[in-house]
Formats: sequence, C-alpha cells, structure tokens
Amino acid sequence: MSDSPAAASPYEVLGVSPSASDDELRRAYRRLLRHTHPDVGGDAAAFHTVQIAWERVGTPADRADYDRRRYPDSAAEPERPAYASGAGRGQATQAGPRARMYGHPGGEARQRYLELLREWAGRGTSIDDPYAPALIRSAPREIRHWLAKALAEESTAQLVSALGIGFTAWHDVVAGATQGKVDHVVLGPAGLFAVLSEDWGGPVQLRRGELVGDALDPDDRPIEDVEGAVRALAKSLRVRFTAVLIVLPDEALDAPLTVTGRGRRPTVITLPRSRLIGVLRSGLPGIDRGSFEKVFELRSRLQDGIRFSSD
Repeated sequence: MSDSPAAASPYEVLGVSPSASDDELRRAYRRLLRHTHPDVGGDAAAFHTVQIAWERVGTPADRADYDRRRYPDSAAEPERPAYASGAGRGQATQAGPRARMYGHPGGEARQRYLELLREWAGRGTSIDDPYAPALIRSAPREIRHWLAKALAEESTAQLVSALGIGFTAWHDVVAGATQGKVDHVVLGPAGLFAVLSEDWGGPVQLRRGELVGDALDPDDRPIEDVEGAVRALAKSLRVRFTAVLIVLPDEALDAPLTVTGRGRRPTVITLPRSRLIGVLRSGLPGIDRGSFEKVFELRSRLQDGIRFSSD
C-alpha cells in the first residue's frame, strides 16, 4: 500500500469508517476475504491488498499504532511530509546549468486540491494549514488525488530541470478551449514529448489500449484524455509530438506499457518515473534524434505559441 496522498487507507480498502468498531472491521475483512480469495474466483491482487490492510489495522495494537501516525490528535507531527507548495520537488541532483523551464508545474492541480478541500470542509470553516498531514489523511480520496498529482508534476519538473541546457520544458500548458491541459511539454535532441504526470495511489495495467486499476474510476480514460489534449495542442502549435509519456511512481507498474501510435496519433508510453530521464535523453527505438537546427526552430515556435493554465 503506497504512502501517496492518493493511496487508499486500510479503512477505505476494507470499506469501513475509521471510527468503525473492531467487530465491524473484522466482519468487513472476512466478507472481503470471501469475495477476493483466488480459490473462489476472486482477484489475487485485491486479495493481497485486503491482507495488507488487515495487517495494518487488524489488531487493537496495530490499529492504535496506525491511527496515531495517520490521524494524530495533537498539532505536533513527528514527520511532516513536504506537501506545501514547491516543497515536493526534492533536491537538485545535478550541479551546473539547468534546462530552460517555463510555467508552474502542479499549479492547477494544487488549486483544484485547495478548492475541493475547502468545499469538503464546509463554508465558514477555517483551514489554518491545508497541508497538515492529519487533514490530508482525513479528506476523501478524490481530493487527496489532486495533491498527489501536484506532487507528481513537481517531481517530474525537478527531473527535467536537471537535464541541462539542451532541453526546454513548459509546464501546465493549455491544450485548447475544451481540451484541458498538458502537464509538461519537453523539447530536446531526442524529440518533442508531451508528458502526463500522475499518481493514482495504486498500480495500473493496460487493457484494450487504456489504463485500468483499482485506484481509477471505471469511467476514467487517461490515455484517451491525454491523446485528445495532445492532438489539440499539436494542431494549435502546428507541431508533431514524438511521443506521449505518462509518468507514474515506480511502484505503480513494473515495466513500461506502450500503445503504438496510429495515423496522426503518437505513441503513448506509460513508464515508471525512474525511466523518464533515459527516454527523454535517448529517445525511442526506431525514431531518429532531431538535429540542433530543428530543436532551435521548434523552441521558437513553441515559445511563441504556448499558453499556460495560470494565464
């Protein structure tokens, strides 16, 4: 079970409230065991998730320890995660010149998180610190997801910034009037990449050309949505993207998942964050690296045409 803000808590996995009695917790666990056990046709991954959840809160002692860490009573936090704006980007990993960077990575996602958090807390409720771990952990998962997404975008931006002066990146880019945004546009010698940074708080897999997983809503179509946004952006800028990269935490998938491009649709690759830099530096097999002149020409066109969601 991931420590991402978007990850399901053991109580959410078991389908009970954090205030449920020990008997209610035990009944929920047993019911889920019957439904998820592989011997009765259940899903092995779901069965494993239920087991992990029970290990965390299954006994009074384990539950008390978990609640102290996740739902602390006092204002004192033993370890405060770096959730506040800008803190989630981590430390620089490379000295020297950085990639050219424009826009505000994670800005729109953070704004959405704050809006939903205030709406959930209720009108007139004062929120002294919207990034207090206890508050984040008590919020519904769909709200926590927006904070997790902001952190994911900031993490990607930090990695891209260390690529060096041969690269340029634009963040929180408006794709079109009705097509939302593209998290990152990265230009370098290996090509022009559109990047989606995500963290749904759980593993995903590819099924019929779309990403699915317990952490995603059945109606979610992340690949379809990002393809639409990238097509709209490519048309408005009159450019062709080398590929679309969907970047996830390493624990969300074991290996890259590829949806081959068709017609004007670029190839879409879902990859662990640890592999992002390799793709941006070296490109994709079978695709020629661009020339310096082409990169320079594209940079000028993108710089003139790109608009940001914060504008």
